[in-house]
Amino acid sequence: MYVILSMVVAVCMGLIVIVVRMKAQNYPTNVKKIILPPFFMATGALMYIFPYFRLTPMEILEAVVVGMFFSLFLIYTSNFEVKGKQIYMKRSKLFPVILITLLVIRSVMKYFLSSTIHPGELAGMFFLLAFSMIVPWRIAMYLKYRKIEQQINKTVH
Repeated sequence: MYVILSMVVAVCMGLIVIVVRMKAQNYPTNVKKIILPPFFMATGALMYIFPYFRLTPMEILEAVVVGMFFSLFLIYTSNFEVKGKQIYMKRSKLFPVILITLLVIRSVMKYFLSSTIHPGELAGMFFLLAFSMIVPWRIAMYLKYRKIEQQINKTVH
């Protein structure tokens, strides 16, 4: 029951991310919009205070490696475009497909791993996986944003 409920929550959150991302493309972006989400998400790491969620070194390594691998797909589909003198997220038809695919893969992994890994450890692993996916993605977005911002500033001066 726990696994099914967590999958439903993950799918709902994924759909919310897709909707928010699509709406955000209609407005200029800035550094705060890029770097703040990982900081907000980092508060979730407080779960590790409780032994129920703690991970072994191998579980940490597995979650971080898988998360960083998944981040490559998000990095690939996240680009910017300049309209006037403002920077916008570029629409990507692949982004929703990739995000949904990652959610499906994550859900299948969670379903099969739930029979061998304690629910608290599994929750801790999937939080770490998501965080390890979002941080490199946002760093790459920040670097892309700064590069475009510098190009805009060169043409203005």
